Amino acid sequence: MTAVRLKHQQITEALAKEIRSGHRPAGEQLPGEHALAQRFGVSRTTVRAALAELNEAGLIATRTGKGSYVLFDGRPLDDRLGWAHALADQGIDTRVRTLAVEEVHDEELAGRLGLDTPVFIRVERTRELVADGSVISYERSSLPPVPGVRELPKQGSLGDLSLTEVMLRAGLRPDHGEQRLAGRRIDVREAEVLRRAPGDWFLDTRRTSRAADGSLVEHVVSLLDPDHFQLSLEFG
Repeated sequence: MTAVRLKHQQITEALAKEIRSGHRPAGEQLPGEHALAQRFGVSRTTVRAALAELNEAGLIATRTGKGSYVLFDGRPLDDRLGWAHALADQGIDTRVRTLAVEEVHDEELAGRLGLDTPVFIRVERTRELVADGSVISYERSSLPPVPGVRELPKQGSLGDLSLTEVMLRAGLRPDHGEQRLAGRRIDVREAEVLRRAPGDWFLDTRRTSRAADGSLVEHVVSLLDPDHFQLSLEFG
């Protein structure tokens, strides 16, 4: 019996053939997701799955396009692999303190993310500069309770691994998502963990990352010190 190829596999094979044959020269930018979705008559989620396979095969390289990104002291941060990697790439030495690792039921978040289950594994952390010990961020990550993640509350910590490494080992690989940013005053508890005064202004970023199939990878709320972090927007 001949195996039935999934739609994204058919798209992967078609584009791979065009690339290998030289029809698409090295360095040429592929059409956008919308254009590819129209060409093949599929959803953008299916296109993303195909592009992910091409990327894994080394036939394309995914680059950050124009859009919004975060700066630290004027230096751009590529936070797709987490704040630790992004800051380290800029030579900024930080350490992370884990405040809590627990299983939570959050109906409101599940509804907002369109999930059937309200169960999450939540990891709360602060990040501080090694140079002077000042806390520059408070991060609250909500992860799906998949194997490799759902055991974390029993351990009570991430061990010697970063959260990004834990996620990758559990098969949680971000493909696309959205991020929003606003400024707001921090409350009493947030002020305590950030070692600031209640009512101080911080940048509030909320990022939802999803896998190529649309499943949740991570929803993270970060409070960033505006004395160090800024938002940059490229256009045109």
